[in-house]
Amino acid sequence: MKNDTPAPDDVPRAPTAPVRHSRWTALALALALIAHGLLWELLIAPTGRGTLALKVLPLLLALPGLWRMRLYTYRWLSLAVWLYAAEGGVRVLGERAPAGPALALSEIVLAVLLFAACAWHVRARLAAGRLQVAEKAAEPAA
Repeated sequence: MKNDTPAPDDVPRAPTAPVRHSRWTALALALALIAHGLLWELLIAPTGRGTLALKVLPLLLALPGLWRMRLYTYRWLSLAVWLYAAEGGVRVLGERAPAGPALALSEIVLAVLLFAACAWHVRARLAAGRLQVAEKAAEPAA
């Protein structure tokens, strides 16, 4: 009779608390940055025909990877988010709309916070992996 129970190495481990918290924080901040970009370009201070709203596409593409906790997504998003911080930095002084500088400053803050959440997630995942390897090494050989 074949034993259908998986080996202990095959059982996926539940994410640790820091991994879960960093995931939800990154997801919330990505959604906030998407909403911010769409509201800014389409409603609050539209420029041209609203084509600058397309800048949120990379963030939309990152959402499934953030949801599934793909480490690669957190890594590339932590680099790509600096484009939003740079745009906010350029527009904080150059915006002519009355709400422009405040919107640019809030974009910078959201981008830096999203970077921190992605970095926190990557560090927490790597620490959890190191802990799992250490636990496996400490187990007596059967």
